[in-house]
Amino acid sequence: MREIRLDSVPEPGVYPYTLPVVQGLARHGGLELPSPVTFLVGDNGTGKSTLVEAMAVAAGFNAEGGSQSFGFSTRASESSLGEHLVLSRVAGNRPRTGYFLRAESFYNVATEIERLDQDPGSPPLLPAYGGVSPHERSHGESFLDLVVHRFGPKGLYLLDEPEAALSVHGCLAALSRIRELVQAGSQFVIATHSPILLACPDATIVQIDTSGEIETVEYDDAEPVALTRAFLADPQRYLYYLFADDA
Repeated sequence: MREIRLDSVPEPGVYPYTLPVVQGLARHGGLELPSPVTFLVGDNGTGKSTLVEAMAVAAGFNAEGGSQSFGFSTRASESSLGEHLVLSRVAGNRPRTGYFLRAESFYNVATEIERLDQDPGSPPLLPAYGGVSPHERSHGESFLDLVVHRFGPKGLYLLDEPEAALSVHGCLAALSRIRELVQAGSQFVIATHSPILLACPDATIVQIDTSGEIETVEYDDAEPVALTRAFLADPQRYLYYLFADDA
């Protein structure tokens, strides 16, 4: 993908069209994806996860997660935004594979993986996930199994807050694998709060603020990086103000 844009805003005063990121897309006409890795950052409520979900739906992925061949539905909670997103692709460069990882619903995806693997009419599925059911691994281990074993070269991968299940070591392992896949021709769009993932070389970091401003920022200026760095430099200062009412 090289660009996403809105074809219309059918209900301006109704969710999800009230989200800052949607207002920003409408105002700016779209969002370019100039790098193999694009990060979306912003505070809770700015709409970055909703945008990644909508991109996945527009690209033909299951709204709860998985590949384009997954068709299950546990509870339809996705917004209508995907119906109004237009994805512009690089001509002649269709992905060979792809996946939508939605951290909050990966349990449902794992259940579907088990069901499909037990279907006698289908080829074995678990080998593509490390040979072990995700339900038999920790949340973080199952995420890494997915990235290491299921993700492959020349793929399109849309990830919503993958760090939710990962330790610091897990984030570093995921970052290494992302870099490896990028060098093999893959593209990633990732909504994240992780300063570790944001350190991916040559990535584009798109920051969304609560007013709907969308801008590309450098690593040091990305809000998760700047706030984490400031806190670690002087945690007592932050704790003093956070707990001032306790005195």
